[in-house]
Amino acid sequence: MSQTQQKLHIVSAQLNPIVGDIVGNLAKAKASLRDAMNLGADILVFSELFLIGYPPEDLVLKPAAVKDCQAAVAELAVETAGTRLSVIIGTPWRDANGLFNAVAILSEGRVAELRFKHELPNYAVFDEKRVFDAGPLPAPVTIAGIKVGIPICEDIWFDRVTQSLKQQGAELLIVPNGSPYRRPVKQERLATARVRVAETGLPLIYVNQVGGQDELCFDGGSFALDASGDWVQSLPNFEECLSSAHWEKQSETWVCAAAEQVDQVEGEAADYAAMVLSLRDYVNKNGFPGVLLGLSGGIDSGLSAAVAADALGPDRVRCVMMPSRFTSQESLEDAADNARRLAIAYEVISIEPAVDAFVNMLSSQFEGTQAGIAEENIQSRSRAVLLMALSNKFGHMVLTTGNKSEMAVGYATLYGDMCGGYNALKDLYKMEVYALSRWRNAHVCHIGLGADGEVIPQRIIDKAPSAELRENQTDQDSLPPYPALDDMLHGFVEEEAEIEDVIARGHDPAVVHRIQNLLYVAEYKRRQAPPGVKIGTRNFGRDRRYPITNKYRDKP
Repeated sequence: MSQTQQKLHIVSAQLNPIVGDIVGNLAKAKASLRDAMNLGADILVFSELFLIGYPPEDLVLKPAAVKDCQAAVAELAVETAGTRLSVIIGTPWRDANGLFNAVAILSEGRVAELRFKHELPNYAVFDEKRVFDAGPLPAPVTIAGIKVGIPICEDIWFDRVTQSLKQQGAELLIVPNGSPYRRPVKQERLATARVRVAETGLPLIYVNQVGGQDELCFDGGSFALDASGDWVQSLPNFEECLSSAHWEKQSETWVCAAAEQVDQVEGEAADYAAMVLSLRDYVNKNGFPGVLLGLSGGIDSGLSAAVAADALGPDRVRCVMMPSRFTSQESLEDAADNARRLAIAYEVISIEPAVDAFVNMLSSQFEGTQAGIAEENIQSRSRAVLLMALSNKFGHMVLTTGNKSEMAVGYATLYGDMCGGYNALKDLYKMEVYALSRWRNAHVCHIGLGADGEVIPQRIIDKAPSAELRENQTDQDSLPPYPALDDMLHGFVEEEAEIEDVIARGHDPAVVHRIQNLLYVAEYKRRQAPPGVKIGTRNFGRDRRYPITNKYRDKP
């Protein structure tokens, strides 16, 4: 670029790195660099900590991993020699002053500058203060005479960094991010970015990571705002892409002359896409050939199977109906119909021989007692043994199918229906399971690989939910109706509401006390549950971490 350049071609690299795959992430970066050069770009921007993947957690405490990232930065820098292109890429960086969440600015074949993240998030799913040192307030980076401010993710959620960059002469802001999905996040990001633009009068380019990483899903949705806060560039949700934006300097202000604008999915479409992408990446990044799940003819396993087919394609999903003497003919028919609509592999294996064997083995110990939860759990655990045997033999990961309402109150069997490697529904309350099932029957996921049309039979949606572990059982034998239960749980979990506030919503005080107690005592089960994607504001695990041994109870 010339020293007095009045035009900038900025390419945003919204990509899906794999945590710890430094070699693979570097290869992605090199391929994007070549593409950006072919596009005639001036600046190529990657997301936060791209070379190691986000969030790296304690991996950055391993010295060798950080050294490998710094070597990768140097290797990538060589690729810029003899070109007009400057690269902004996220990486961990260690020097004599500490370990930092950094961006490296590469140009002319070398690492020209480094900038360190100043505001380290340490709330909700974030724990950066545990592993990183806070950098100083950063100065702008000069690229061919243009002063560019590079606040990193959390740095724009406070005004200190952007105000400082403005005072030091920054002409525009480029923000690498590792911002995970949750329902209100799009509006929160946009509102925050607009506040920073209004305060500084500077355009802002926001580049976010995409992809699933354990319990987090990064939805991409990168964008740019002009100096008036108007939306001038938008990238798709839940998909990788390289996107160009052409900027021109007019009357001392950078104006976007041309950029891609894509409609972004929201609401139930975004929730469903987050589940699909997260399961897809969890299975593929960990090398599983596919998934295996118990298909019961109920709504939870029905939606789980639909998500799996959309994530991996029908040919990588195997379902097993495992009936007992209490399984209804309707459930057998519904499970088979569900599998047929999804075009997934389906088989029936009875658990009765295993249940009979366990009951006979325990007959002398159980003599004189009435059948109850112990016998019911034998059924659930027999199913788990069967699924795990198939998983061990053929390599498919077992997908569990419980929802957030059940996990909240412990309405699940340890080493039974909780057995598996991942749970796509983990952060969905029961009524949200119903809502997304209806959504999927009426829509096709934009990143999905599954069948069109009504993939979950309406009869499954309409019938009363039941674990079918005893005669004529329904969930409501043990729990309040799900609309009421979900409302109480939303108060306790999402809002941390006081018990009197939950009662004031119109619920029976005795029931509210019981649900609060179940929520607390089920913590030990949740600690042993498989991971699942975060969808709402407070998921179990990364967001909400209560002590297992806990005598506290709210008192109105």
